[in-house]
Amino acid sequence: MIYRFRILLDTEKEEDVFRDIEIRETDSLEDLHNSITQSFGFDGLEMASFYVSNEQWDQGEEISMFDVSEGHDTIRTMSETKLNEVVDKTQTKLIYIYDFLSMWTFLVELAEIVEEAEGTDYPSLMFVHGQIPDTAPEKAFEAENFDDDFNEFDDDLDLDDYESLDFDENWN
Repeated sequence: MIYRFRILLDTEKEEDVFRDIEIRETDSLEDLHNSITQSFGFDGLEMASFYVSNEQWDQGEEISMFDVSEGHDTIRTMSETKLNEVVDKTQTKLIYIYDFLSMWTFLVELAEIVEEAEGTDYPSLMFVHGQIPDTAPEKAFEAENFDDDFNEFDDDLDLDDYESLDFDENWN
């Protein structure tokens, strides 16, 4: 079967920028990653991850390019994860982040599952809409239960009053 994905650049202000890609359900997330980077004109050399997402686009399990867990908890990698292991008719959404310094964020949604067309090479870029901006769109991150009055330096310490500090200033 062939998965038809719409990959939408997550912007709040600019016009829609998206690509439609067809890819085999048995291809890996690394294959989808390569298709996305090529279709948006990236060189594909930066770190990237997919995140399983729910209907509200909440970020779930990470599927990374490389296992960076350093032996603690193992995580799935793109090359070892087939598309049909994370996406199906009931689970249609992924978040894709490319270049963790710039934070290019894309909403990836399975739009349709179709039969493979004979003589077609997959993956295949089906449709292009909009030009990608020169820099990644700014993201407004929200934190739940964030205290706006928090001040990390509000600890009532007078740094000029060495007498009250608990250390021996002649320690060496």
